[in-house]
Amino acid sequence: MTRHKRTPSTTKAAAAAAILDSSPLAAVLPADLPPWYQRRNLLRLNFCLLSLILFSSANGYDGSLMNGLQALPQWNAFMRHPTGAWLGFVNAASALGSIVQYPVAAWVGNRFGRKAGVWVGYGFLVLGVGLQSGAMAGGEGEGGSGGGDRGVAMFVLGRFFVGCVSAWFMVTTPLLIAETAFPTHRGVLTSMFNCGWYVGSMLAAWVTFGTQTIPNSWSWRIPSLLQAALPLLALPGYLLCPESPRWLVSQGRTAEARAFFLYYHGDGVDPSSSPPSTTSSTTPSPPSSPSTSLADFELAEVQRALTLEQSTKTSNNSYAAMLRTPGNRHRLLISLTLGVSAQWNGCGIVSYYLPAVLSTAGIHSVRTQTLINGCIQAWNLLCATFSAVYLVDRLGRRPLFLLSCGGMLACYVAISALAGVYDGGKGAAGVGTAVIPMLFLYYAAYDAAFTPLLVAYPCEIWPYALRARGVTVTIATTNVAILFNTLVNPIALEGIGWRYYIVYVVLLVVIGATCYFFYPETRGCSLEEVARVFDGEKADVSVGLGGGGEGGGLWQAESAASSTPSSSSAGEKGVEVVHVDQAGLTHRRTHSV
Repeated sequence: MTRHKRTPSTTKAAAAAAILDSSPLAAVLPADLPPWYQRRNLLRLNFCLLSLILFSSANGYDGSLMNGLQALPQWNAFMRHPTGAWLGFVNAASALGSIVQYPVAAWVGNRFGRKAGVWVGYGFLVLGVGLQSGAMAGGEGEGGSGGGDRGVAMFVLGRFFVGCVSAWFMVTTPLLIAETAFPTHRGVLTSMFNCGWYVGSMLAAWVTFGTQTIPNSWSWRIPSLLQAALPLLALPGYLLCPESPRWLVSQGRTAEARAFFLYYHGDGVDPSSSPPSTTSSTTPSPPSSPSTSLADFELAEVQRALTLEQSTKTSNNSYAAMLRTPGNRHRLLISLTLGVSAQWNGCGIVSYYLPAVLSTAGIHSVRTQTLINGCIQAWNLLCATFSAVYLVDRLGRRPLFLLSCGGMLACYVAISALAGVYDGGKGAAGVGTAVIPMLFLYYAAYDAAFTPLLVAYPCEIWPYALRARGVTVTIATTNVAILFNTLVNPIALEGIGWRYYIVYVVLLVVIGATCYFFYPETRGCSLEEVARVFDGEKADVSVGLGGGGEGGGLWQAESAASSTPSSSSAGEKGVEVVHVDQAGLTHRRTHSV
């Protein structure tokens, strides 16, 4: 019999590699079950989790909506042709709304459950969309469609409340995905969450492209109204989605958590419909299926992780707890730098000020600008989804971050050079046009890591008690960076033009170095096992022999040659599960895999 061994390591990278090689989770994963889409329990669970991605799409719709509206003459007339700092403030209103709501959203997610805060988001959605799309025209401007002071104020206030929606949708829904997903699906599903941003951004881009020919204010009111469409589409899946089993365990509702694991990660049989067991706790229970063993293993691992958090000063879910241990300080560094890097790598210019960027390259047509915007969003969705589905769990998180930084740096150097040669029309028109394919290549590099992993990576690295606040730090930092971009970028572009791109070339070098030195690999671990990468062996949640708890004791999986009588042939590899019940008796079960 061979047991998983743990090798001491002096570096985070080596520790992560050792964990990938020794993860006990791999030993209890069933290998002979039908694909997930042929299993009713996983089909239902994944439908719910994929529906939650539409909440991210709502956030993406807002980001690209302002991009499209700025290219519409009707919107510019209504807003009195905003430029410079005022244009930056109009764009920043959404980020401001998000920033003030993030701390509250994280607290609600910990106190009342991962699902509770979404209802608050729906309330802000109705308020924000109503104000923005219903902003009153003042009869000024071109064609009598200009907005008066009240109308402009209503639009900006609506933007603020739409930003509040983002906080409630973006903090707890990715946690719900990460904490309920089947172990082998977690990496893909959490990575796809932020890819949903481009579903919304693409929809907004093409809606504004389609409404550009409407000669009145409905050219921008229709896109504003449609901000409510994606969250409404997500509602059925959200209502069907179960609560996080990890939150249930943290609230002492272990029986409900075990029922979740048995139904959704097990055989798909509702344990409440099964007759009560008459087997005495002192009698070894009959062999269970591999999927049932997985459910009990996951439950025990979650219980063990929460116990360890209480003993290692990480159970306190205050923001101050993020500074109390070396592991938490490392996590905090990642959350802060990832949030800033996601916006200070140059995408902040392209995403919110694409018309201005294209103008510096000599592309001034409204139709051409909105068409390019729509194509870029479709390209982003394709690249980000490909990375989430095919690369995140194959290549790993760390290689993708490094690949992304290198690709963006090369593209931004080329964009800066081309824009510099064109220099506002002094160069050949073809030079300016060459910026367009470089923008597509830049986004392909960006989407390799910073789209799928912006939310997924913080969800993985933080322990349960601080997970909501850790994700909040990342997303809030992202919005602070967006706020800076929206206020500073238009002024800088107006003042120094293409030369401002050079600043982001330097920042990309810094971001790449940060990823290289501080971002460890987490691929292949359960949420609880990732703690070993940051906290060392003291955070080992490998379930060994020890006291049980509600729902069955603690479990340990070992890779074993079947040396006891079983259905496996001699020498065939299997999984031996060791169970210590509440009476202290040891039961061993071997399952072929």
